[in-house]
Amino acid sequence: MAQRVRELRAAGRFVLSLLLGEPDFPVPLPLQEAAIAAIREGHAPYPPVAGLLPLREAIAEYYHRTYGLPYKASQVVVSNGSKQAIFNALLTLIEPGDEVILPAPYWVSYLPLIQLAEGRPVIVKTTTETNYKLTPETLSAALSQRSRALILCTPSNPTGTAYSLEELHALAEVLQEYPKVWIISDEIYELIRYEGRHVSPAQLPELYDRTLITNGFSKAFAMPGWRLGYLIAPQPIAEAAIKVQGQTTAGANIIAQKAALAGFKQDLSALLSPMVQAFKERRDYIFTYLKENLPEVRPYLPEGAFYFFLDVEPFLGKKAPTGRLIENADGLTEYLLERGVAVVSGSGFGSDKHIRISYAVALSDIQAGLPLLVEAFRALG
Repeated sequence: MAQRVRELRAAGRFVLSLLLGEPDFPVPLPLQEAAIAAIREGHAPYPPVAGLLPLREAIAEYYHRTYGLPYKASQVVVSNGSKQAIFNALLTLIEPGDEVILPAPYWVSYLPLIQLAEGRPVIVKTTTETNYKLTPETLSAALSQRSRALILCTPSNPTGTAYSLEELHALAEVLQEYPKVWIISDEIYELIRYEGRHVSPAQLPELYDRTLITNGFSKAFAMPGWRLGYLIAPQPIAEAAIKVQGQTTAGANIIAQKAALAGFKQDLSALLSPMVQAFKERRDYIFTYLKENLPEVRPYLPEGAFYFFLDVEPFLGKKAPTGRLIENADGLTEYLLERGVAVVSGSGFGSDKHIRISYAVALSDIQAGLPLLVEAFRALG
């Protein structure tokens, strides 16, 4: 889809792209300068498999200072992006056939990562009524004696919704009956919150010893191409993850690690505030516009990240002006692209009745493109 957008733009067409989950901001200047300094040192040895010790110490200290979690550097494994951290976690936790609870909608890579680790995904559908979150009832119905892991993403890709402390406590009560189930908490959008504070499942005493946190620098630090993430886990799991990583990719890019370390030496709130504020302004604009002009897609206010997951079921079964029947989200995204708006089909996230839009694009582009989106929906008959 991104390639087709480039082709249409090269042909002179205006296309609003709401596709990719990568911030449209530069890497913060202190991180740029640290990377340049690392290059100019002229010495770039293989990094330790688990990551540079000062960076691991900084990550552990950050989670201790911010969330009161007493992690040590030895529990942190720096990886080539947070996706590798998730895969390392799955490979250390599950045996072939073990069940992994996966709330839907889910980030597109969770499902194949579970399958690559030879686990069996148990997909649990969530609804707009619960803000696309797992409930104690749906979790309880999905768990079995074969369950070994639960993946949570908070704030979520693709919905932007986040779990509160009360909601996590309710899930923890259910999990008390299943002590062999680990929680993999994907917190890549932890620093991109608009209301309230981020809550990690590890902050619940009853879940601390069974929670693995994955995070990274692609979103809040606007450095997706630098490929740097990390896993925080109980000591035995961290040690196993280091062994896995040592035989696959080994250590992560040493220049990116030194840049990330410089980031933790900053006042993160001040450093990231302009970007988060810009995302919030875009979110509010889209929400208001859709609520007034396209309420059928059930717009809501995401609490974090930079996505809306829109319900397009009211428009399925209708026909485009060309006469083509729009049967599902895939067909709808094709139609919208023809009308000048590129969005992502929800089918890759576990729902063929939704589309995801990313607002990691300039507000001026959003203001120019949203009327095209509404016009395209209204043209369906």
